Amino acid sequence: MTTAELSTPYFIVYEDRLRRNLALIDDVARKSGAHIIMAFKANALWKSFGIIRDYCRDCTASSLNEMRLGNEFLGGEVHVYSPAYTESNIDEYISGASHITFNSLNQWNRFGSKAIAAGVSCGLRVNPMCSVIETDLYNPALPGSRFGISAEELGENLPAGIEGLHFHALCESTSYDLEKVLIAFEEKFGHLFQFLKWVNMGGGHLMTRTDYNTEHLIGLIQDFRSRHPNLQVILEPGSAFTWQTGDLVSSVVDVVHDRGISTAILDVSFACHMPDTIEMPYLPVVEESVDESTTGALSYRLGGNSCLSGDFKGNYHFARELKPGDRITLKDMNHYTTVKTTMFNGVAHPDIVLQHSNGETEYLRRFDYNDYKNRMS
Repeated sequence: MTTAELSTPYFIVYEDRLRRNLALIDDVARKSGAHIIMAFKANALWKSFGIIRDYCRDCTASSLNEMRLGNEFLGGEVHVYSPAYTESNIDEYISGASHITFNSLNQWNRFGSKAIAAGVSCGLRVNPMCSVIETDLYNPALPGSRFGISAEELGENLPAGIEGLHFHALCESTSYDLEKVLIAFEEKFGHLFQFLKWVNMGGGHLMTRTDYNTEHLIGLIQDFRSRHPNLQVILEPGSAFTWQTGDLVSSVVDVVHDRGISTAILDVSFACHMPDTIEMPYLPVVEESVDESTTGALSYRLGGNSCLSGDFKGNYHFARELKPGDRITLKDMNHYTTVKTTMFNGVAHPDIVLQHSNGETEYLRRFDYNDYKNRMS
């Protein structure tokens, strides 16, 4: 089956693009000596894990469901971190984790001894208090952050049994952002490195972006490891694994006009199917659009099919008038997209399709009324 035979809407993942990213990440890991693991929070399409397992079997999980997915479908180490564990779930976390990171000293004091007794490698999340992220919604280093322990609170000594420190201060960031955070991290916590086995530098390393300087990243990690040879360096990027590996293909279902504004209504929703476009916010690239300066270009908003008034993005420009049935391809919708979709309004959920390297496509999942009904009760 070819893409021309698929009915919209559907998410499509391209195997060749995914393998390209995985090969790059594997190359960075080999050259730098870092242990790079996959973060489920950006992508959890487990039917694509057969491809990912060719390059990476280890992962990081922030919930019991993610942890179970890692153990069931990747089969390697599972590093877990949650802002707060509870009496009702800590035993399950410990039973399925190779590494566990605690967000506070209170959490460590409550549950650390259990994890040690089970043979799980324990770490603490720390806050380097170095802010390199412009969007506050995604910035864990803002004043009053609920994430991580400050250097002042941790003091001069580590609790007995702690083997690692974990920081996460990046979001789709550059290696130069990492360099700034590393300077702050070493200044505040470097006196503790001699007592550790590993340092987890979190996610947000967008090494598969075209303009990312992977050689600089490799050099940073090599330099860090040369100064701290006792430490294993762990990176857990999310977006980098699936960056620009998939799209969301939709169709125009109507065009409405009001006060000089034309809106092409699609069979997908920005609010339900691409929530980051509203939360971040950002304007997704549309394959069929043209530059505003194109002669004769027509301006449109693209409207979602939910009843949320703000469910639209734009303006976009097109070389010709849009009509019902025209396809609109929203680019780069395979990270922080399928994991964050909702069924608000009960709007139809896009199918999920994998395009193999030979061009053939297969459905990974098709959704229907029962998916909505069963989610509601």
